[in-house]
Amino acid sequence: MRYFIELSYNGKAYHGWQNQPKSISVQEVIEDSLSKLLSDTIAIVGAGRTDTGVHSSQMFAHFDTEIAFREDDLVFKLNSFLPKDIAVHTIFKVRDNAHARFDALSRTYLYRITFQKNVFTFDNTFYVKQDLDVDTMNEASKILFQYKDFQCFSKSKTDVKTFDCDIMEAEWFFKEDELHFVIKADRFLRNMVRAIVGTMINIGIGKLNMEDLHTIIISKNRSEAGFSVPAHALYLIEVAYPNNLKL
Repeated sequence: MRYFIELSYNGKAYHGWQNQPKSISVQEVIEDSLSKLLSDTIAIVGAGRTDTGVHSSQMFAHFDTEIAFREDDLVFKLNSFLPKDIAVHTIFKVRDNAHARFDALSRTYLYRITFQKNVFTFDNTFYVKQDLDVDTMNEASKILFQYKDFQCFSKSKTDVKTFDCDIMEAEWFFKEDELHFVIKADRFLRNMVRAIVGTMINIGIGKLNMEDLHTIIISKNRSEAGFSVPAHALYLIEVAYPNNLKL
């Protein structure tokens, strides 16, 4: 049987989602816990690959096993077994060919910015000292909808077949005393969201203008885009799937 597992994690202690040769990852911890609890060698495939330090409030992964178990019981046991920075929410059966990565219709990320030094949120927000022109940043975000190739925002030397992404949503808004950026697309390149946010901040402080953004995207050159903002304020908040995956 193939199962989907829905989970969340605080990425501070991990070198991203994907298994690393000499570094701890979220994937490794979950695979180890599942394998021990089911007395089976379990490999999981995630919906995406978050970078070192990035968090997720909704991540999905799939795994296969012939071991029988009750889904609710395994959720309870996993949450008792896993460290405090990883939580499992649901486990459910899916059709045999369902794929956590390839069947995902979209992913949505959130980036959190604060303008006040706060000893209680410095671990999960990015402190910006300058004033930002949020209206201009929102106008610039609309430019993203005009393009598909976002090589300029991709980490260099990345192994992908295409740099095309379909951005469906990109918006800046205030939530209480924080500035939030939400971006939704069918897929994201490595470091893409952090590079977009850094470029938008440069627009917000007047270092770049909206015409510069067109030039940056057309250049397909990472060095033309803005700086990469810190990972600790980035969250994967939603992964959407077709309705017909679940059994």
